[in-house]
Amino acid sequence: MARAKFNPYEYLPESVYNRITDLRVTDPDLPKREARRRVRRDAITDDGRLVLLAADHPGRMTTSIRDDPVRMGRRQELLSRILRVLADSPFDGILGTADIVDELLMVSHLAGRSSPSRFLNKKVIIGSINRGGLGGSAFELDDQPTGYDVDGIVSMNLDGAKFLLRVDLADRDSAETIRYCVQTVAECNRQNLPIFLEPLPVTVQDKKRRLDLDPQKLIKMVGVASALGSSSTRIWLKLPYSERFSDVAKATTLPILLLGGEAIKDVRGLLREVEAAMKAGPNVRGVLLGRNLLYPPEEDPLPVAFAIHTIVHHGTTAEEAEAKMDAWARREPVSLFRAGSVSSSND
Repeated sequence: MARAKFNPYEYLPESVYNRITDLRVTDPDLPKREARRRVRRDAITDDGRLVLLAADHPGRMTTSIRDDPVRMGRRQELLSRILRVLADSPFDGILGTADIVDELLMVSHLAGRSSPSRFLNKKVIIGSINRGGLGGSAFELDDQPTGYDVDGIVSMNLDGAKFLLRVDLADRDSAETIRYCVQTVAECNRQNLPIFLEPLPVTVQDKKRRLDLDPQKLIKMVGVASALGSSSTRIWLKLPYSERFSDVAKATTLPILLLGGEAIKDVRGLLREVEAAMKAGPNVRGVLLGRNLLYPPEEDPLPVAFAIHTIVHHGTTAEEAEAKMDAWARREPVSLFRAGSVSSSND
């Protein structure tokens, strides 16, 4: 049986996509109402592990996918790919900025009250806080909160917050970002809200800020992030895979999620990396992946989503997961928008 072809512009039709702007104009409070209706989990994880989709990249001018510098800037395609993962796979949830989350809530409304439209129920939704360190800017490491604040996350009935903490010891702007981060950790503690910290050592290479994957530097950054604030009990860490990753994992007892980084063509390598990370220590509890999941070389993100889910939640090997990808790729897209199904109600 041939693979089912995934077309993002058919999965999220233009007629539905254009309705989002209509709702922004005619009913701007709709996302808040949908957020209050959303059924949340009793706990952030059912089995101690999480697979989350990261979709906050455009908020800091990160739009490149391989050789296309603005592909993530094509919002209809981006939103369609996000929906494909959240609605058709068992992925646990998503990290996003307010615009992305609002759009998902509006799509949920437009899809109506049928079973597939409840794709946000029991999903973990994490609000992205600091996007102010725009990629390539002179102020990149003065990474101010420009997205959600903690009160906004609570008011939208979300499940947690995320903060990016990039540190260059040679740049004083990093001290400002640490200050923003400490304030955010304190606010999350007051609200009993989980916070996902992404502590990354960076250096200047070829006049650009680059992630430094030196295990010793990662270990030291883990120590800094683990010690922030007056309580560490609701902190999760989001870390890149590196050499000696087991040593990095052993630097803390905090739960760790693996991040994905720039989109690559090597899906097999990604799956092996996820498998190796999950074996690096008992506190490695899953993944928080973005571009590599949303924009795989084979176009449809669903097989990759299923493969990663089975590795994390079921202990499947990368080889076993890869062998099943063709079967997952043959799954027909479960359309949220069959003929006549688009809701016109403002309730």
